[in-house]
Amino acid sequence: MKKNLVMAFAAATFLVGGLNAQAQGQSATTTPTTAAPAAGPLKLGYTNIDYVLAQTPEAKDIQNQLTIQRTQSENELKRMQKELEDKYSAYEKGAAQMSDVIRKDRETELQGLQQRIQEFGRTAEQSLQNKYQQLVNPVVQKIQKAIDAVAKDNGYTYVFNLDAGANTIPILLVAPEENNITELVLRKMGIDPAKAAASAKPATAGSGAANTPAPTTPAPKKNK
Repeated sequence: MKKNLVMAFAAATFLVGGLNAQAQGQSATTTPTTAAPAAGPLKLGYTNIDYVLAQTPEAKDIQNQLTIQRTQSENELKRMQKELEDKYSAYEKGAAQMSDVIRKDRETELQGLQQRIQEFGRTAEQSLQNKYQQLVNPVVQKIQKAIDAVAKDNGYTYVFNLDAGANTIPILLVAPEENNITELVLRKMGIDPAKAAASAKPATAGSGAANTPAPTTPAPKKNK
């Protein structure tokens, strides 16, 4: 995966060099009266969408809603597990005195409850992921509009996302700090970069039946 990411950025760099070389070649082989305007140099920028997301006013509300839903799912899961434990304990104590029909009925009941617990865990996790996407997508669209505006205002041809997601290798392993447009994006969204950096905290993973990415990431380096 790391190799693929490095190759992706290398390809972008190669594209910059290739197009610039092509533009220079066309300029050298045409006359002043017929030459097309030479293409300008491509400008690459990057930011961290997860970090920007964490600084938005919506981030706290998103985290609160996800925490509420996660807590409710965890409590229900604990209740179901306690029910299973109690019924299994009662089954063990009375199994010797049960008829074959009753014992089989109790075993079927325990197996069914165990299956419901497993299915609830899977459903709760998917539901939390869906909730996360439902809450985050509108904010990400706002961030994208801000990135588009910053790129247009500052002449960036391409803008990369520094972070490829939780537990993944960053897209850009090495990049000039002057090409980091994160502060420009924050300002475009009406967010003070200094306050954002001061309040940023490391991401914390959720626990329980359903975990989702927390919209909090460490602050990237400031533009020089």
